Formats: sequence, C-alpha cells, structure tokens
Amino acid sequence: MRASRIASVLAGLLAFASASGAQTPQPFPRSNQPAQPSAPPPSTPPVNSTLPPPAATAEPAVVDPRAPSPAELGFPVYPTASFIASYDAGRGQRYYLFGSSLTFAEMVAYYRTSLKERGNLVFDAPPTHMFEVGRFREDSMAFPPGVTIKDYTWGGSAGYPNPKRGEQPERFATIIQIVPPPALAAPGRR
Repeated sequence: MRASRIASVLAGLLAFASASGAQTPQPFPRSNQPAQPSAPPPSTPPVNSTLPPPAATAEPAVVDPRAPSPAELGFPVYPTASFIASYDAGRGQRYYLFGSSLTFAEMVAYYRTSLKERGNLVFDAPPTHMFEVGRFREDSMAFPPGVTIKDYTWGGSAGYPNPKRGEQPERFATIIQIVPPPALAAPGRR
C-alpha cells in the first residue's frame, strides 16, 4: 500500500524542457517508466540528520507574486527557494515546485528539522527523499500530503534549468515538491 502511494506521488512530478543544447533533466521517476541504465553514481556523502538547518542569511530569492505562502501550503518553504510552478494533481489537490541552489543534503536536513520528521530516502539514484506528513485518503486524495526533495546534480548533471530566463540561478541543485492537504491547497495558483 505504501509503495503504491510513493509510486503515485512520484508519478505526478514533471520536468520542464531545458534550453536548447542543454542537458535535459529527467523527471522524477514514474512507476510506469522502464528503468534506464545510467552512469555509476558519484560518491555522495550520507545525509547527516544532526546537521543544523542551513542559515537563512543568504540573500532571499526574488519574491514571485504567484508563489503560495507557507500558510497557504501548510508546510515551510526554504527562505531562498524560488517558486517554479504549480500543477493540478487531481481530486482537489495541487502540487507546487520550488528550486534551490542548496545541496540535496542541506535541503533534507532543513526539512527534517522544520517538519520534525525523518522522512524516507525513496530512491538512491538520483537521490529522492520524501516526507509524508498527514494522512493519505485514497478516496479523496491524489497524493499524500508532504514534501519531496530531488537531487538534480546527481550523476554530474548541471542541475534543473531555471524556467525563468535571465534569472539567477541558471540551474537549481535541488527541486522541492510540496503537496498540501486538499483543504489547504491554494486554488487557482499557476
């Protein structure tokens, strides 16, 4: 049952087309896609759960008026994360994508501390960590509420291309997907 929920969440993630000539990032794994051979993984330091959350002293990202607030999402958003887009997940839910230039390990440590949850590393390659927070109701939800973090620098990738041309950073090291409970989903955000 839990594996089907994880597969369900991961099936809903999308990737944007990259700029011409740039390496195209792969979408979050989907249960209906055949496994593709990949380069051997580089040695990645293990995520240290005692690592304090990254200091929020970095210059804040440009505030996007379309970005939902943490109160609307019911989950914290890393202070320098950039809002990318939101998508209809079905059954009254939306999911929201944010990009960060912080490393996968730093983002996982931040959300472990913020959510007071350990979460689960659901994929080693590329590293993908899920924090399921809240009860999944199969009859009324498309995805369990929570936060998923994916490493877009795995295997030597330059990162996830910023869809906002001319804005910094050009690429995000990690992508954060937030799925609020249906009652908290900010309707109409795009």
